[in-house]
Amino acid sequence: MRRPAVDELHFVPVGQDDPLAAPLIDELAVEYADRYGGRRERVHAWLRRYPAAEFEPPHGALLVGLLDGRPVTGGAFRRFDDDTAELKRIWTDARHRRRGHGRALVSRLETDIAVAGYRRIYLTTGDRQPEAVALYESLGYTRLAAPLPTDGDEVYPVAFLKELAPPPTRPARRPRSIG
Repeated sequence: MRRPAVDELHFVPVGQDDPLAAPLIDELAVEYADRYGGRRERVHAWLRRYPAAEFEPPHGALLVGLLDGRPVTGGAFRRFDDDTAELKRIWTDARHRRRGHGRALVSRLETDIAVAGYRRIYLTTGDRQPEAVALYESLGYTRLAAPLPTDGDEVYPVAFLKELAPPPTRPARRPRSIG
């Protein structure tokens, strides 16, 4: 059986209430409830506590990665401060893990974050998600001694930061001499 290649993954921006985003929220609620305890309905409400507008341009985005038209990965970013974006809700369908989809998603989000003008990326993940910790470390994120001050998410004690490369500067164009 042939595994789908990462380059067959197609990312689309969606709103938080878009049906394509539903698996991301629904399956994260199940996974978080299983790993950390709590009722799935309560975890689901906790995942949706941020206003949808925080994950919309110009300061944020929510992307879903589609494979054959079906959501298999997704995640978002929002403004943390003037120079820093925060990654949120990074998810890959359990049936599609270990195929590079999460790595492709984070890479695409990093590109969109840089285009939006941010210079850093902050994120938190849980201490019961070793695969997430390994992914972020492999992508060059630096583990922080403690999470940065923020509203909420105190449940997840593992924090990371990544400095983005400055955008390339284009050499000044010399005026063309006219004849």
